This record gives sequence, C-alpha cells and structure tokens, in this order.
Amino acid sequence: MQSRTRIILGVDAGTTSVKTVAFDLDGRIASVSRSSVRVQRAEDGRAEADMNHIWDAAASTIAAVVDDIGDAEIVAIGVTGQGDGAWLVDADGRPVGPAALWLDGRAHERLDDWLDDGRAAAVHQATGSPLFSGALPILVDELMAADPTLRERVTTQLNCKDWLRFKLTGRRATDPSEASRTYLDTATGAYAEELFPALGQEHVREYLPEVLDPQQIAGRLEPRVAAALGLPEGLPVVVGVVDTAAAGIGLGVLDDGRGYAILGTTSLVGINHASRADVRSESSIVLATGRGTQVLESMAPMTGTPNLDWVRATLGLADEDWVVVEKQAVAVAPGSGGVIYLPYGAPSGERAPFFAPDASASWLGMSVTTTPGQLLRSVYEGLAFSLRESTDALGLEGPLLVCGGGSDSDLLCTILADVLARDIVRQDQPEVGARGVAMLAMAAVGLADDLHDASRRLTPSTTTFSPDAARTALYDDAYALFLATRDALRPHWGGLRRLRESAEQHPAPESSAH
Repeated sequence: MQSRTRIILGVDAGTTSVKTVAFDLDGRIASVSRSSVRVQRAEDGRAEADMNHIWDAAASTIAAVVDDIGDAEIVAIGVTGQGDGAWLVDADGRPVGPAALWLDGRAHERLDDWLDDGRAAAVHQATGSPLFSGALPILVDELMAADPTLRERVTTQLNCKDWLRFKLTGRRATDPSEASRTYLDTATGAYAEELFPALGQEHVREYLPEVLDPQQIAGRLEPRVAAALGLPEGLPVVVGVVDTAAAGIGLGVLDDGRGYAILGTTSLVGINHASRADVRSESSIVLATGRGTQVLESMAPMTGTPNLDWVRATLGLADEDWVVVEKQAVAVAPGSGGVIYLPYGAPSGERAPFFAPDASASWLGMSVTTTPGQLLRSVYEGLAFSLRESTDALGLEGPLLVCGGGSDSDLLCTILADVLARDIVRQDQPEVGARGVAMLAMAAVGLADDLHDASRRLTPSTTTFSPDAARTALYDDAYALFLATRDALRPHWGGLRRLRESAEQHPAPESSAH
C-alpha cells in the first residue's frame, strides 16, 4: 500500500493578502490559496484592518488547500505575518476594534513629543530599534487617549500571526522577533521591565503575551476549528516568526554573518549577528531571532517596487505585461544614457539607511535625446543603488540571497549583481515566508534533526546572477554620482515637499488666451 504524502502548511498573512501554502517534505509546493484583505484608511492617518476578516481569510485559504491536496497527510502548521501595529483582544478573545497596522500614522505628532522628551530614546535603548509611529508602544498611547475605555477592555496584545495562531489553538503567545518590536530587550531576550515605568505604561505590561521559542509547538488545533477546516483534531501549530524574519529562514539564511534582501513594496536588507553587540547602525531594526543571542539587523528603505509601477504607468505602459516592458529596459546600455534616478518615490519619504520624511524622487542627467527606455532602465538602476547603500552600511559580504516580487525580474537581479559586485541568488520557487515557517514546523515536530536540517530539506533549487567586471566598473562611477547628486539635493527636499503640497491645493488655471 502506497503511503500518503506528508504535508506541512505555511500560513503567511501579509498586509494586503493572506495565503496558505502546502509543502511536501521535499520542499515542493503542492497547493497555494490566496485571499485579499482590505486596509481601511482615513484622513487622520489611520490604517486599519478587520481582525475577524483576516482570520476568515486565513481559514478560507487553509480550507481551500486542504480540499485541493486530497488525502495527503497534513502533519503541522506554521504561521507568519505582518509585524508591528496594535492587535488588541479582550478577555473572551475578541478584538476590541480593528487592528492598527504598521502603516498607521495617527501617532505622528505624538512621536515628535516622544523624540523631544526622551521616551523614544528609551524604547530605542531597550529594543535596539528606532521608534516609529506604527510601533506598539506609541500606538497604544494614541489609541487609549482617543478611547479611554480600551484600558479596561484590553487583556492581550497579539500581533497578526499571533492572532491567527490563537484562533487555531486558543493559546495567547508571541515570539522574540515580534516582541523585539514592542518592549523586548533584544540583548537579553526578556521584556525590558524598566521601560514600562519610563513610558508611564505599567498597565501595558499586563497585555503582553509570553514569549516562546519560534520552533516550539505553541498548541494543538482546537476541535471545532479542525472540523471547520477539514483538518485532524490536535494538529500541532508552531510558534513562528514575523514575516521579514520568516523570509530569511525560507532563504536558508540562518548563520551569523549571512544576509539577504527582500525586494517588495518596500525593500529590506538584513544580516544575522551573533549578538546585539555586533549591530552596526543606530538607524537599523534589530530583531531577536530566538536562536540563542543571535539578532537580525535590518534596514528597510522605502525604495521598493512602487517606483517601477509608477514609471510603467507614467510612460504609458500600464497595460503592457512586465515581460514586454522590461524588453525596453534590457535594450538600453548600462548607465541609462547618463540618466540617474533617485528612487525616493514613497509619499512618506525615506527611513533607511537615513531618515528623511521629505525625500522625493528625481530624474537627473536628462536631455531632449533621452529615450523612454533610458528612463525606465534608470529606475531599475536607482533601486539597485539604494540597496547597495544599505548593504554597505550593514557590512554584507559574499552572495546575496533575494526574494520578493521584484526578484522575479531577471533584469533587476542582473543589475543588482553588477552594482553590488557579488552573486545574487534567487530561489526558483516562490513563497519564502511560508516556506520559512514550514521549516520551523518541520523541526518542531521532529521531521528534521534541527532547523538547519529542515532548511536543507525544504530549500528549492536556485538561479545565480553573477557580476560582470566591466559593468561593475561603470556602475561604481554611476553610484558615486548617485550619492553626490542625492546629497546635494537633500537640503532642498523640504522646500520641494512644501511646493508640491501647495500646488496640490490649487486647481489648474483655465487658459486665459482669447
């Protein structure tokens, strides 16, 4: 009798979609299901999501995958998801309101006060990461100032993947990577108890869940949930990690000194260190990995793929497939005819490796002979220059593993290899975040000797893009110009931002010609 195929489910709940991926024990993807979720925005800066809707989306994708794989034996579930924000539940396990997401900007003015009075510095000293308006310590103050009844109604803060795992198992818990973005002392791995009185938030300490090993079994699938999803009762559900850390695991970046990049809506460049003492920058984000004293130091520049979407639309190519669009950029010689693009197109400016909320995008070096293809290619090159600045700041060496939607582009990977003067390694199968938590689950249930063994078993084949010495030399000169012109413009970004805001408030005048 032929044995049933054994399957691990990886659930990945991002900002705009939730997916469930079924992996067999050789790392092949057996099934994928996705469901969109909506970010609710308002003029006051709020960015929220319905927590029950996110659970419904996760449940529907799990059920769809279970149905698709037939009689395969599902042996464990791993969960990951977006980080930061405030995901608050009451004593009965119900959301007290919508989740305030990492994108939430309501606490922007409050952040200025915390920067002035030292509270932001206290958070930075404890966690190792600079505070921003979408982080729990400042968001919880903002929310409770707007609704004082929250203080009594809230019992637990559960980040996105913690909320989903709670719905699966009934256990309230988190992991070191998520806790690093709240109140965890990333040097010791425990909550920084001195931080709560320093912030006047002693009551918040009661909301924080226990911190568990990421590859520990957090709980078992509850009977009523199992029945609804078509899964066996008592199925183990593993603790997991936040999505950025899960991507590193999925890429096989486990050891100290190894790094990777996520090329997505925003970018991320990260490197593992033996301890927090090895962190190189005051502006980087520091996450405890749960693997001893190891931390992940990362920079998350805003210079992501929306720049490419914008230039495609601006050049009138929005209806063209990306394969067709990229052919125009591939046909252009490296250096884009002398055009340099500063990729600071995010409305919120830049956050790494420097902080400049007024940063704006620019094309430089154009003339009346500049072609659309040169403009297009220059955007790819500008994204690569931005990533080089972060990799240099973090001291990354050797091959760089990449993932995210932007890594699907052979052109972007080729340019990155030339600009960074190193091999760029891309997995031949997607879903690295879900794969990362599947690896954690595989180790947790004893189907692998340890996480390294699980990584070897589940990591798919890769494609390597190697640098060309001549192109690298050209890009070295272009990169120097990129930095010099960018820094020359920086003092004027504030004025340009004010001019743009003023222009947006005035309608275009009607022609006065007669």
